[in-house]
Amino acid sequence: MFTGIITDQGRVLQVEKRGDLRARIATAYDLATIDIGASIACDGVCLTVIALGETPEPWFDVEISAETVSKTNIGHNGWQAGQVLNLERALKVGDELGGHIVSGHVDGVAEIVGMEEEGDSTRFTFRAPEAFARFIAPKGSIALNGTSLTVNEVSGRDFGVNIIPHTKQVTTWGTAAQGDMVNLEVDTMARYVARLQDWAAEVPA
Repeated sequence: MFTGIITDQGRVLQVEKRGDLRARIATAYDLATIDIGASIACDGVCLTVIALGETPEPWFDVEISAETVSKTNIGHNGWQAGQVLNLERALKVGDELGGHIVSGHVDGVAEIVGMEEEGDSTRFTFRAPEAFARFIAPKGSIALNGTSLTVNEVSGRDFGVNIIPHTKQVTTWGTAAQGDMVNLEVDTMARYVARLQDWAAEVPA
């Protein structure tokens, strides 16, 4: 589990096809504190560390299944050497929950369809996949490229989010552009509420 609070910006060093995709990601994390088999969210995608190294800089390797590629922006944009990713290590018992509970299981891909400066912040408008629009509510939480954000307004499949200067500085949102495809994970609570409503409608009166 994660919180959607980004703690590092990693950089893709290489990607190769070995059955599944295998990626090497440079990081500022202390490798001595990372175990093989640990989970790290990379742009919101929960991936398992399979190797570690420090040459020419600290890095970790992950494998990415075809299923994950199909559900995430990896399948839309691909990961390229030099690409910067939002990183977050798995939540530990006793850690501060500063964002919201994020599983790292991406639901689908949203498109940035609008950007507008509002003071020092930027208001982004996203278009969600049809199947997941019903889970997005005003003032609810959503994870986009692994970042815990608050929804401002919703109109059909489109929804708005404000991103403050600090978030733009410590994540990849500072270089985001209209047309980018981003990983979307809906709030787990919204998913369960919707399922309960569906179940209630299915139960005979």
